[in-house]
Formats: sequence, C-alpha cells, structure tokens
Amino acid sequence: MNRKVIFVFYMLTVIVLAGSTLVEHANGTGFAARYIYGAWWFSLLWMLLAVSSLPYILKLLKKDKSKLLLHLSFFIMLAGALLTHLLSTQGVVHLRQGQPVNAYTEQIADDETDTARLPFTIELTDFEISYHPGTKAASDYTTHFTIKDDGAEIPAQVSMNKVFDYAGYRFYQSSYDADGQGSYVTVKSDRYGTPVTYMGYALLFLSLIWLLIRPKGTFRQLLKSPILRKCAVIVFALFSAHHAAAAPSFPKSTADKFGRLYILHNDRICPLQTYAMDFTKKLCGKDAYQGMTAEQVLMGFIFWRKEWDNEKILKVKDGAFKDEFHLGDYVSLNDLFSMGSYRLKAPIEEYYNGNKDAYHKAAAALDEKVNLVMELQNGTPLAIFPYRQKGRTEWYAPNQEYPADIDRADIAYWQGFFSTLYADALSANNAQADEAIKQLSAYQQRNGGNSLPDVYAYKAERLYNALPLATILFMFNLTIGFFAFAFLIYRLMGSQKPEKGEHTIRKGYTVLFFLLLLSFLVLSYTLGLRWMISGNIPMANGYETMLTVAWLTQLLALVGYQKARILIIFGFLLSGFFLLVSHISQMDPAIGQMMPVLNSPLLSVHVSIIMMSYALLSITFICGLTALLLHLAGRITPDKREAVLQQAEALQVLSRIFLYPAVSTLGIGIFIGAIWANMSWGTYWSWDPKETWALITFMVYAVVLHTHSLPAFKQPFTYHLYITLAFLTILITYFGVNYILGGMHSYA
Repeated sequence: MNRKVIFVFYMLTVIVLAGSTLVEHANGTGFAARYIYGAWWFSLLWMLLAVSSLPYILKLLKKDKSKLLLHLSFFIMLAGALLTHLLSTQGVVHLRQGQPVNAYTEQIADDETDTARLPFTIELTDFEISYHPGTKAASDYTTHFTIKDDGAEIPAQVSMNKVFDYAGYRFYQSSYDADGQGSYVTVKSDRYGTPVTYMGYALLFLSLIWLLIRPKGTFRQLLKSPILRKCAVIVFALFSAHHAAAAPSFPKSTADKFGRLYILHNDRICPLQTYAMDFTKKLCGKDAYQGMTAEQVLMGFIFWRKEWDNEKILKVKDGAFKDEFHLGDYVSLNDLFSMGSYRLKAPIEEYYNGNKDAYHKAAAALDEKVNLVMELQNGTPLAIFPYRQKGRTEWYAPNQEYPADIDRADIAYWQGFFSTLYADALSANNAQADEAIKQLSAYQQRNGGNSLPDVYAYKAERLYNALPLATILFMFNLTIGFFAFAFLIYRLMGSQKPEKGEHTIRKGYTVLFFLLLLSFLVLSYTLGLRWMISGNIPMANGYETMLTVAWLTQLLALVGYQKARILIIFGFLLSGFFLLVSHISQMDPAIGQMMPVLNSPLLSVHVSIIMMSYALLSITFICGLTALLLHLAGRITPDKREAVLQQAEALQVLSRIFLYPAVSTLGIGIFIGAIWANMSWGTYWSWDPKETWALITFMVYAVVLHTHSLPAFKQPFTYHLYITLAFLTILITYFGVNYILGGMHSYA
C-alpha cells in the first residue's frame, strides 16, 4: 500500500488521540470512555492503521528481520488489547467479615452494572491498614480472605502491588469500608489478552534494545560518523524596594530552637523548621521575610497575632484581581476584611461553582493563604505532642479532641505549653521560653518512639532546609550556559577560523567540564538529601522529577563530553532550564509520604526510564534549536550558508545519536508502566491523559526514525524543524497533563 496512505492513517491516529484528551477534559472520563475509547470506530481506526501497514512491514522480512520483529511487536500488542476487550471480565467483590460471597459486580456502562458468578466462594478473614510510624498516613492495605472450592480452603492475601491468582482469576486490593470491617477486591479474568499483550511487550523491549546494540544498525553507524568530528571542531570555537520593619517575634536563637522540635506535617514526622518554611513560602513566596527566618515568621503569627494580622506578607497574583479589589502586590490579613465581612467571599463562591479563570484562581490562592494563617492561629497544624499507647505513637495538636483514655496530665501539658510561651513572649523572657522548648524536646524524645526519624535523616533535612542548592544551581547553570551559547553562535558566524586559538579553547573547555561536574555533584547531593529524608526515590512529584531530569541531562552531557564537547553547553542550558521551571512553576517542593499504590519497584523503574528518555529528547531539542538559529543567521549572512549547512549536518548526526536511545527508553518506560498498572489495579492501559500523551510522544518521535520511508527527514533543516516542534508533545505530556488536562497521573 502507498506509504502516503500509511502516513495519513498514522497521523490521523495521533490527531484523534490528542483530540480525545481535550474531549475528556471538557466532558469527563465517562464520556470519553463511551464515545471514543470504547467506541467501534476507535478500534476500527487502529485496525485500519495496522492493515495498511502490514504489506509494507512484510517487505522487511527479506530486508531486515530485526525491524520486522520490532513492528510485529505492536501488532501483537494490538491483538492482545483486542482479546482483552472482547474476552476478559472484570468486577469488584465486596467482602465483609462472616459473609461468604460467590459473585462480583461488573461495570457494563457508566450507570449500568451486572452481577457475575464465581466458580468458588470467597470469605473475608481480616482487613488491616498499616501506617507509617507516628502518622495517620497509610503505608499499605491488606485483605486476608479464604477461597472455598469443592471442600478445599485456600488462604489468600492481597495488598497494594501484591496480587493473588487462582483458577484463572486475579485478585487486586481496591478499597475498603469506612469502619475497617470490609474490603473491596477487584477480580479479573483475562486468560488470553494479558499473555498475548505481555508477549508483545517482551518482543518490543528486546527489539528496542537490539536497535541500539546491533553492530550494523543505524545507531552504531551514527556513532562512527566522520561528520560527528566536525561537531567537535565546532566546540573548539567556544573560547576563541524598600520595606517597613517587620512585626515582632522571638529572637533568631529562640526561633531556631523552636524549629528543631518535631512536628507531624504532610503525613510524616519532620523538623518544625520544615513546616515553618512551607508556611512562609505559601504566604510570601520565599522561605524568609524581611530578614526574619521562617521560624520567626511562624512564631510571630502564633504569639503576636494582632501585629502580624496587619503585616503585608500575603502575596497576590493576577493584575485584574488586584485592580478589582484595589490591592497591592502584598496584603495583610486585615486588608481582606471590611466591617466584619470577608471581601473574597463572592469570587471564592464563584470559583467553587466552576469559574476557574485567572481572576478566580488568584482569589482562591489568596483564600488558601488566609486559611493557612487562621488554621495556625487556631493551633490545628501544630501536632507536636507525641503520645505512645498500645504500642503505637500518635501526635496531637494543642486544640483538638483527644481520646478518652489519654492521661489528663499529658493533655494539661499540651494545652498549657503555648500559654507558657505566650506569657514569655509578652514579658520578653526569652530564657524561660528557651527552657520550655528544651523541656518539650525532651518530652518528644521520651514519647516519640520509632515514629521519630533517625538522626541522619533529621540532620539531612535540617541541612537541606538551610541550603537552597537547587535555586543556586539554576542561576549558576543558566548564567554560564547563556554566555557560552551566545559566544558559540558568535564564533560560528564570525570571520575568524574555528582553529584560531585552539589551545586556549581546549583549556576553556576543560574549565567548563569541571564546572558542570561541580554542578552535577551538588545536584546529586541535593537529590541524595531528599532521598534520605523521605526514604523514597526522589521522583514522587513534579518538583522532584524536574530535578531528576536536570540531573540526567547533566550526566548525559558529562558522559558524552569526549564524543561531542558541545554537549557541555547543552548540559548547562537544559539543566538550568529544568531547575528554573521547578523553581518558578506551581510545583510544590514539600516532601511527603508516598501513597501505598505508588510504593512499587516497577514504578521507580518506569519513572526513571521515562525521565532518562525526556533528558535525551531535550538534547535533541536543543540541537534542533541551535541548528535553526544557525540557519536563520545563514539567511542574514549569505556568505556563511555553506558553513551553516555543515554545522547543521553535524548537529543532525549528534541529535540522531540521542534520538535512538531516547525513543527506545521512552517505549520501554511506557510499557513497563503498563505492566506496573496491571500488577497494581488490573488494567494495563486505561487511556488516562498522561498515558495517551506519552503514546503520542512515542509515535511522533518514532516518525523521524523512518528516514528510508520518509526521505525528507534526511534534510537537516526539515529534520531539525520537526524535532524542535516535536518537543511540544513532551511539554504537553508533562506540564499540560499535570496542570491542565488532569487525570490520575497528574501532580497538580
């Protein structure tokens, strides 16, 4: 069949997938599932793409069997998906103690269910929730049940990421009753679809790896390209407002001691300093205020309420919102109340009724700051008092309802602690305040038990809070990267020969290498601290994944330095931009506990490989952008066109060297994620917006690998333009899904 027809079906599929996520965002997941992903025409579209591609792919049987196996893997996956769609059954069993069940509820449509019988009986034995020590954050949910089949009793157990198989059925932990006496278990039977799909995954993984290591393959030939040496020659050319005084608080020494206490915050026990910094950042966007530490700001709001309620510390966004309410860039709490009335009441009600434009989002953000202050002044977040009972430690705030069996002496101490400090604040008796804080620290050590973090994790968090390393690094990397990149373009388009001053340039490059190495080590140290603090690989939220991508980008630049020194410049620029995005975006740097369903080694592998792919693709983007800038400069100075073409060819080779492993790791990462999803909740593909856009990204970048079928991509300008625009799919996958389209993968 004509290649153009295949390409039309292929791009039509990509467009449909992209449009589907927008339809889902506008009309809901149920609508998209019924009228798009579950519709006959959607399956037909995939079938037409497969059928139109089959004749062309069969030609590979004589030419290149490895490529044949690679493309065949997608046919096998589509066949597996079809078998799952047609032959699998899935539903939910509700188990209660002492109530045998031999049926499950199957979802037929959004508002329609059916009951299906099981060939055996299930009876709940026990359900338990495990918690992180000292917190109410669940670490796992476990259902113990018994399967009764023809007189035999088989003990079974499921928990998050741990399934149980019996007689062709697979059981997954799903949910539980509020009283803790019942559990919901997902039951799935997919005898044919899953094995076929997994066979396709295995063949895909092997084919993608073989694509990189095949001796006569395109990737290995690119590594030997003589044009790449020209890229190394290119690189040798590199070096030829006033504020009023803040409201009162305790001195820094006392506030520092207060910050060394422990608190239950974000479902984990951490230094109170961490909560103070999160609180201050939420209010004014910084972790300090007018020369005062975050701990001083926190204690000011607690003990000098009247003064701090008049302090203009609440940051306001959106110009239209500020104009409407006649507000400055910063306002005080009292600025938002007039004659006992809350000025934000109307826009907040409109926001929660669905009006979420920039104006109303600014109102909601300011309202959140107001609520944070009010909660603090009510004592709600200050869970700093541990109490050990029945082998378990709970942490309590001073003003909350306590269980009846807690010792009254402890409650009296909790409720009197802040009154004591308040008296010390009024009398400026800082020594007495220090003594009260010291006594509470000893109390926490006696009663905290195993809920307290170990000494090394505690010190790591204090150090992490004291050193804003990620902020320093983005400024450092971008400053060096911009100067180096600008000077590179100047040298390439200048009149002097690249060989001029080569010895000096070599020395300069050595300096650049060690500066990037220093930045890499500092970022590694930062990630190591977060890993030590949380106990999880630092990829649990948007902020951490941005740090990880920056780290991987620097690693790739350092490793590839000897092959193409221009990567050092790209390493500075890209890592700087990733760190900048993490700094200025809406990402929350707070460290918290990971949800039980995310606590899986497969998830860590999945995210790590995907992040590696993003780092590789970001290098292809900067190669493309550099080539396009050179092309533009060549049009301005026609006498440089020949030199520009040579540089564009060299950058194309360099870009393709990173493109092959990028596409391979992206494909492997996506489908390892599918295996994890199937192990966790029984569905290896749900057409979630992030899954869909990850697939779109894979399909878009895979196009440019087909230079024999699409010879236009052999032209440097066409290649670089496409590869630069293709980076938009990554931006949508990461930022668009997280902060606009939503879904279960969203970090927002």
